[in-house]
Amino acid sequence: MKSHSVPPPSGFPADEEHSFATATDGTRLFVRARPVHPAGVPSVDRIDPVGHVDPIGPGANTPTAFFCDGILCDGFIWKYLYDEVGKLLQLTHWHYRGHGRSSAPENPDLIDIPAHAADLRSVRLHVSDPPCVILGHSMGTQVALEEVHLYPDKVRGLVLICGSFGKVTQSFRGMPLLDLILPKLMDIVEKQPDIVRALWSRIPPEVALKLALRARDVDPDKVHADDMLPYLKHMTHVDFPMFLKMLRAAGNHTAEEYMAKIDIPVLIIAGEKDTFTPPALSEYMAETIPKAELLMVKGGSHVAAIEQPELVNERVTAFIRDRILA
Repeated sequence: MKSHSVPPPSGFPADEEHSFATATDGTRLFVRARPVHPAGVPSVDRIDPVGHVDPIGPGANTPTAFFCDGILCDGFIWKYLYDEVGKLLQLTHWHYRGHGRSSAPENPDLIDIPAHAADLRSVRLHVSDPPCVILGHSMGTQVALEEVHLYPDKVRGLVLICGSFGKVTQSFRGMPLLDLILPKLMDIVEKQPDIVRALWSRIPPEVALKLALRARDVDPDKVHADDMLPYLKHMTHVDFPMFLKMLRAAGNHTAEEYMAKIDIPVLIIAGEKDTFTPPALSEYMAETIPKAELLMVKGGSHVAAIEQPELVNERVTAFIRDRILA
C-alpha cells in the first residue's frame, strides 16, 4: 500500500467551529464548519459552540460546500479533498443521525434517504442557509440527489463520488446480493439483537482491512492503511440493527424518475473497479443529468478519493472554479 504526496490535514483548524443542528424530530446532528481558508478571503457566517450564527463581514454570497458521507462513515473519505475545497468555498461537514457525534434518531423510523435530505436541510438552515455545493460519497450521492429534488433553493451544483442514483442493494458486485442477504440478516438481528450488536462491535479493524484488500474492494496498490482504519473503527460504533434498516431504505430509494430534471452543474466521479457501486451506474447518471460531466478514475475502487487524491482533488476544484464560481 502506498502513501500519497498530498499531505493529510493535521488536526482541526483553529477557525473551525463545532455545533449541533436540530432535525425536525429533535435528533441532534453534529456539524463542523469553517470559512474560506486562504488568508485575505473574507470569512462569513461563523458558528459558535452553542450554534449561534454570527455574520462577520463581507462575502455572505460565498457558497458553502456541504459534505455528505456514505453509510457507516463519519468523514474519512474527505481526508485529502476537504482542505482543497476549503481554498474556494466555506465548508460544512455533518454526521448522519446515528453516526459519529450525532445522536441516535429520536424517531427510529426516520432513517431513509428523504429523512437524511431533511436533516441536510436542517443543517443548511443551521448555518444560515447559504448558496451551496453538495458533495456526496456513496450513499451521500443519493442524499445529494434527493436534496436537490426536495429542497433545490440555493443549490448551485453537485459533486457525486462513487455512488448511485438508487437501488444500491441491487448493484453490489453487479448482482442483487444484498437484496438476497438483507432479509435473512434482519431476521437474525430481530431475534438476537444483543448478540449481534456485541459481535459487530468487536470486529477488529485490522482484520476488516485485510479482508477488504484481499477481496480487492479497495486498491491494495494505492490505498493507505491509515486512510482506511478510521472508517473501519467508526463503523463498529454504529448500531448494527439501525444500519441494516438504513441500508434497506437506501436500497428502496431511487432518483431515476427526476434525474433528467436536475438543471445545475453536476460532476460525477466513478471508480473503474468499484464493486459497491459499479461504474455503469455513474455512466448512466452522466448520460441522464443534462449538465453532468464524468470523471472515470482508472483502477479506482469505491474509495477512489483517497486512492488517487491528486486526480480527484484537481478535477473537483476545477469544476468548482469553472462551473460554480465562474
